[in-house]
Amino acid sequence: MTLTKAELADLLFEKVGLNKREAKDVVEDFFEEIRAQLERGESVKLSGFGNFQLRDKPQRPGRNPKTGEEIPITARRVVTFHPSQKLKSMVEKSYSFGVTQAHGKPHA
Repeated sequence: MTLTKAELADLLFEKVGLNKREAKDVVEDFFEEIRAQLERGESVKLSGFGNFQLRDKPQRPGRNPKTGEEIPITARRVVTFHPSQKLKSMVEKSYSFGVTQAHGKPHA
C-alpha cells in the first residue's frame, strides 16, 4: 500500500483534529517548504526521519540501447534521501515482526 498526500491529510484530520481543508493545507505547505529549500540548494534534515540532500552527478558516458551508439549523459543535480538510524530501526523491527507500523496490518 502507498500513502498518498490526500491520505496523509485524512490522517491529520482524524488524529490531530484539523478540519479537512486545514489538514490538506498543512500537508501541501510542508512539502512545498521542502521543495523550496531544495530549490535553493539547501539540505532538509528531519530529525528521526531522514535527510534530503542534493548531489551533483557529473557527465558520464552512456549508450543508446537500440543502436548501441555511445552518447554522453549530461551532468545533473539529483535529490537523495538518507533515512535516519531511528527510521531504519523502526522499519527493520516492523518487518521482523511481520507487521507494518503505520497500519498495524500483517505484512504480506
